Amino acid sequence: MTMGRPARYKLAVLCYPFRHTREVVQPVAHFASLRLMRMYVIGTAGHVDHGKSTLVKALTDIDPDRLPEEKEREMTVDLGFAWMTLPSGREVSIVDVPGHERLIKNMLAGVGAIDLALLIVAADESVMQQTREHLAILDILQIRRGLVVITKTDLVDEELVELVKAEVEDVVAGTSFEGCPMLGVSAYTGAGLDELKATIDDILDQTGARRDLGRPRLPVDRCFSISGFGTVVTGTLIDGMFAVGQEVELTPSGMRGRIRGLQSHKERVDRSDPGVRLAVNLSGVARSDIERGEVVTLPGWLTTTRRLDAHIRMVRGAPHPLRHNAGVTFHLFTSETTARVRLLDADRLAPGEEGWIQILLDDPIPMVKGDYFVLRSAEDTLGGGQVVDPNPRRRHRRFSPDTIEQLMMLDQGTGEDIIYSVADQSGPCDLRTLSQRSNLSTEEALDRALQLAEDGDLVILGNLAADSDAVVYSAQGWDIFRNRVAVELQAYHNSYPLRRGAPTQEIRSRTGLSQGVYLRALARLVDEERVVEESQQVRLPDHQVTLSPELEKRAADYLQSLEQEPYSPPTERHPEPELLGYLIDEGRVVRVNESVIFAASAYRELTDRIVAHLHENGSITVADVRTMFDTSRKYSLPLLEHMDQQRITRRVGDERVLR
Repeated sequence: MTMGRPARYKLAVLCYPFRHTREVVQPVAHFASLRLMRMYVIGTAGHVDHGKSTLVKALTDIDPDRLPEEKEREMTVDLGFAWMTLPSGREVSIVDVPGHERLIKNMLAGVGAIDLALLIVAADESVMQQTREHLAILDILQIRRGLVVITKTDLVDEELVELVKAEVEDVVAGTSFEGCPMLGVSAYTGAGLDELKATIDDILDQTGARRDLGRPRLPVDRCFSISGFGTVVTGTLIDGMFAVGQEVELTPSGMRGRIRGLQSHKERVDRSDPGVRLAVNLSGVARSDIERGEVVTLPGWLTTTRRLDAHIRMVRGAPHPLRHNAGVTFHLFTSETTARVRLLDADRLAPGEEGWIQILLDDPIPMVKGDYFVLRSAEDTLGGGQVVDPNPRRRHRRFSPDTIEQLMMLDQGTGEDIIYSVADQSGPCDLRTLSQRSNLSTEEALDRALQLAEDGDLVILGNLAADSDAVVYSAQGWDIFRNRVAVELQAYHNSYPLRRGAPTQEIRSRTGLSQGVYLRALARLVDEERVVEESQQVRLPDHQVTLSPELEKRAADYLQSLEQEPYSPPTERHPEPELLGYLIDEGRVVRVNESVIFAASAYRELTDRIVAHLHENGSITVADVRTMFDTSRKYSLPLLEHMDQQRITRRVGDERVLR
């Protein structure tokens, strides 16, 4: 049920191996423009000692074994890099991987972003253990462009080479390599090398361009420092472009730096498009702070996750089934962590079976929808698949048809289906989240969201293209939100029947929305006549405050007590808070501080006479008010302070003047 990785064109390629530090990274001012040409990344795979590195050296004149240990043991230990020009003039990068079973994690770090895989099988040994495991990994990662290279043909006769090819055909049947070309070569005599280069050219002619989603990611596979230049990281750039001078962020560490220089194939460049093997000279970041597995990207968009939803396919030759809650090792590009797998539609998955899973990671890893991953036990590759949701909001119930349906929609649906599903599960979400979780470009996500909104399937709050706090809901999600607000308001009205409405910020707190999103949602609810907003309060349209006969009598008695001494009303015998709040909301009394409350008619008379005095005399004091109304400072001072708060008057020294 997983979908194949899209074919791609690559602009640039493998980074220079940095053996000669004087040629590595030059000052930014000397960087030349990148030569625009189609370029690709090729990866090797196969059993140890089957001649992968020897073949790469024969093709490129570059020895990919760069470590002293590799030279001494004559065995590849870590990733090696080389490049060559094909007969067509096309440049390609080559990532050479170790073939030993104990070095699988290094192999996995090198093949996550390649365009074409060379499965190397020695003619004198044929298919071996790591041949099968490497093939299984390439199949899991959906590397669709493959070529089987039978090496060491000079050591056997023609008949044995044909027998090896027949065995390989049986092994690759049912995988992404089924039907791929097979060639016999000898790295020592050079036999078949020209035909191999021509065949690679032919395959790459059928390989399309990698999409530029504007979200560059460079999973770091090497990091080192160079005297005079500082920290350099290498990797394959995916999803976007880098340019000299850009600010970048390393995820998951969160460190930030700036691109001081870029290099590809020993050549300095000032920018690079998706798909390149690239060396990035970083300023502001120490070598000691970076490890393999960090992702270099633009700041602010790529987040890490400890939980993801995915579709998994078990390797046919897996040594044992995958059980619910099993512990595994999770590999994605150059990242690795331990994890636990929750099976959502089965109790166990046998070798060769497929299923839906939720993976709980022990360490946070950055990823996006559509990324491919591999699951391993301590010693064996069990399976792998494709990320369907890189950051699900909740832990799913097992054997839930609704959950499986949603995951299938995210995995296999059309662009509109995926946008709707993301909005339904993640709403309210902004355009960046919509784009990232659907793995669509920002422009495509916007176009599809606008069309869905026009069809009534999405609700957009704000200008999605221009407003940073604009969000989308699915139509169903918006209905749920409206009902939730109605329930919260009804509960508030039931608890406080004498209040006109709930404070708008209290409802925001209950919904958990940010201020910007809440204000947009509230405006939409008002437009839909679902709620009424008045004086920083919100209520249901049919909510009305009515007093029982008993409360009416108590309110009347209280008002009468205020009116008996209108300028010096009682300050201790107030009614209960809810009834007092009702009288304030209804405008029947005015509270000027915690204890002093005037009847509305008295307050109007007090303020009117004070304003008239100010018009006539220009200023007024607390003593003037006390004398004017035959009251005390207890009332005159709070009254004037209240008029200051209402911006009727302004204090100047000991006097008040009109604003």
